[in-house]
Amino acid sequence: MTTFTVQDIDMVYLSYDEPNAESNWAHLLDICPRAQRIHGIKGSDAAHKACAAITSGTHMITIDGDNRIDPAFLDQSWTFDSTWDVDASVLSFSAENVINGLAYGNGGIKIWPRSVVELMQTHEAVGSDAAASVDFCWHLDYVLMPGVWSRALINHTPHQAWRAGFREGVKMSLINGELIKQPAQWRRSMARVNLDRLIVWLQVGMDQHNAAWAILGARQGLHRAMLTDWDHTEVKDFDLLDHIWQEQVVGLADVRSYTQDLGLELRNRLGLPIEPDAFTPAQSQWFKSVFNQPLRTEPRRLRS
Repeated sequence: MTTFTVQDIDMVYLSYDEPNAESNWAHLLDICPRAQRIHGIKGSDAAHKACAAITSGTHMITIDGDNRIDPAFLDQSWTFDSTWDVDASVLSFSAENVINGLAYGNGGIKIWPRSVVELMQTHEAVGSDAAASVDFCWHLDYVLMPGVWSRALINHTPHQAWRAGFREGVKMSLINGELIKQPAQWRRSMARVNLDRLIVWLQVGMDQHNAAWAILGARQGLHRAMLTDWDHTEVKDFDLLDHIWQEQVVGLADVRSYTQDLGLELRNRLGLPIEPDAFTPAQSQWFKSVFNQPLRTEPRRLRS
């Protein structure tokens, strides 16, 4: 049996350039003064290795820079029997997205084996594995943990909201880390829960600040990945994303019209059940009140 107790594991706040990083860091320090911080390291692989370098023990907890944790998380513990290889697995917790209300692993708290982090090669450090260059979850063994223990506050500025949407528009288009560009096969192969989440990103959230930019970003990311010859693995490079933001988004004369055009093309060419117009604030509030999203009740492996 192996027991994880949050109070016994080193915690690292991992920020890069998030505009609300300082306020989220102050909140974390207020509830967990022992937390440490890594800031501004380019490349997800390098940043996580820097976290491992300042921690001790066999495991570490990371909190992303746009994340604000529930103080109750600090009192949690979990026990695993010998059928779980917890020394080789990442424990992934759900975060609630402030814009669209989705709660899944995107941006959530992670408990990492330090040895795995020290040896992994992902994102900018990857070789020929395209899946590993986009996200950790396609390269490492993930255990999806119960509970929603933080909020992903991704809407502090238009750029932050757009980048979060763009990255998920790309990553949610992948199936087991691979990009399938045949629309009919893509829809058949997509897990229903992931397709539902993707549609929510493309449609919901206008009751929240800067949501129009997140919805635009999600539509742009999906469009680029599925309907152009763009190399989707470039989603890992924040400098390249900033270039797209500056070249294609900043200065748009009519954001709504551009968003509608993308939505219409995604509906017609990919067969997605979305409307060109995003849901209104009232429609978004209604959707969130009735959407019965699947929440985890017990640990399960991402890939059995």
